[in-house]
Amino acid sequence: MVAIARFAGTNCEFDMQYVYEKILGVPCEIVWHKQTHLPSGTRLVVLAGGFSYGDYLRSGAIARFAPIMSAIKDFAKNGGRVLGICNGFQILTEANLLPGALKRNKDLHFISKNQNLIITNTRNAFLRDYKKGEVITLPIAHADGSYYCTAQELEKLEKNEQILLKYESDINGSVGQIAGICNEDKNVFGLMPHPERACEKLLGSQSGLAMLKSILDFR
Repeated sequence: MVAIARFAGTNCEFDMQYVYEKILGVPCEIVWHKQTHLPSGTRLVVLAGGFSYGDYLRSGAIARFAPIMSAIKDFAKNGGRVLGICNGFQILTEANLLPGALKRNKDLHFISKNQNLIITNTRNAFLRDYKKGEVITLPIAHADGSYYCTAQELEKLEKNEQILLKYESDINGSVGQIAGICNEDKNVFGLMPHPERACEKLLGSQSGLAMLKSILDFR
């Protein structure tokens, strides 16, 4: 079971549901943000992209207080896998499930394009089916995607192999060109690119399919 959290303003929940149910054959349930419990048998929680609560205050800043987030935090603390994509990544940082923060892109413009990404670490559930150093292409679509952390936090991320993806070029001003990270326990993952938009040949790429499939594999 994959539980997909829906906040007011989420707009990629059906994309995620399509990939898991129609392509990977995994049952899903979309969970409204006012619910207080995750579905029985949940193996993965996905915080999909969008603009939760209109991105007022800061992207993800209001969503962190939604009732469902308490259940998601407990799920993560007990080793459950949590995936946050774009706005979902922003929510995970605001909820302190991942370190750092996402701020405005360096040029202050919304960016929507395919972007080359470098796989920087594969010793995790999310990217183990790729090769370290491999370059893949995924769509990005964000205005607040510039990852920021302190020098001390960056050193810790590098030491613990928590940096998963980097942009091939400095697209948005992210520290170290970081596009995706995980927590120390490697069960909470966040990235700004959209792998769910690169899972069908019809869309021009299936580069993201292995990410979404691998995270459910408990090897």
